[in-house]
Amino acid sequence: MSELSVLDLQNLYHLIGGCDTAYSKMTDYASQAEDPEIKKLFQDAADSAMQNRQDLMKFL
Repeated sequence: MSELSVLDLQNLYHLIGGCDTAYSKMTDYASQAEDPEIKKLFQDAADSAMQNRQDLMKFL
């Protein structure tokens, strides 16, 4: 893998932070949802955000 520039690192940290935020929000929304379908929708979104974070971390 080629070396990352400072700008690349800053962008990665920004994207990873966004994934963390999305995961936290979606998990919170899922815990508050009463409808099982809505709860699953939010939990799936949280799982997707965590997977995206893990994929981005591979570049560091």
